Amino acid sequence: MATDQVNGNGSVSEEPMDTTEVTRSEHFPALLEAGLPQNVAEKLDELYVAAADLKRYIVRAGDEVTLSFVNVIHDQDVCESTLWRFYGSRGPSVKLFEDGQIHKAKSDRLRVTENCSLGIKKVTEEDAGVYTCRQFSRSGKQQSPESEVLLNVVTMTEHQVNDEVTLNCSVSTFRDCEHSVKWLLQGRDVDKDHREINTSHPQSSGDATTTGTPAIDEWTSENNKGTGADCKHPEGPAVWWLILVSVGLAALIVTVVTVHIWTRAKGEGS
Repeated sequence: MATDQVNGNGSVSEEPMDTTEVTRSEHFPALLEAGLPQNVAEKLDELYVAAADLKRYIVRAGDEVTLSFVNVIHDQDVCESTLWRFYGSRGPSVKLFEDGQIHKAKSDRLRVTENCSLGIKKVTEEDAGVYTCRQFSRSGKQQSPESEVLLNVVTMTEHQVNDEVTLNCSVSTFRDCEHSVKWLLQGRDVDKDHREINTSHPQSSGDATTTGTPAIDEWTSENNKGTGADCKHPEGPAVWWLILVSVGLAALIVTVVTVHIWTRAKGEGS
């Protein structure tokens, strides 16, 4: 389909109409049925679509990650027209890579690959947030859709005071909390597979005993919705307090699992 356009000399030429199909989510009909104006419903639906396309990473603090630029156009020299930007919880957005150069303040931990993906070394909690990437033509026009990546950072610590050991697991993210954090004992869900261990939410707690001090071995991610920790301990009964806490810090959401362990000498109380 085309429209007629009148030129300066009075002649008429045809200009093709933009027939690009706009992707709508399953929520769009409901937005219209709710009585929202068409333009408002379209804007809200664009947010739904963008959220569905958001690429998510869950990385343990101290590790390295490479954030993919999904919409990259492979016709640039050292990605000179690529812009990487970071949106975190502390202050305004920050440009990380522009005009073929990495920002000086981040140059020791960042790198850009041949396909313009962003690599981050020694990830920290402060790296949690949204990363966006765009490519521009020489005239300054954006060439491809913006890529958006959400980086979640898992931090695990172990702290001991006398006979009390506290294991802490937290997930830092930029947007609404969508992670459930749980502890795994030797790769198995303690809630379902270990009768000797009681778990609780912030409002309550369970107790038991252990003959040794557990150590954090590894963590796993399930369907990008959860993280866990594999805590191994010597043979013998175990008593833990598992406390699940959700802590909101402005836009930064931290989900915390804390485990308190009391160690006893063998034969105590017998």
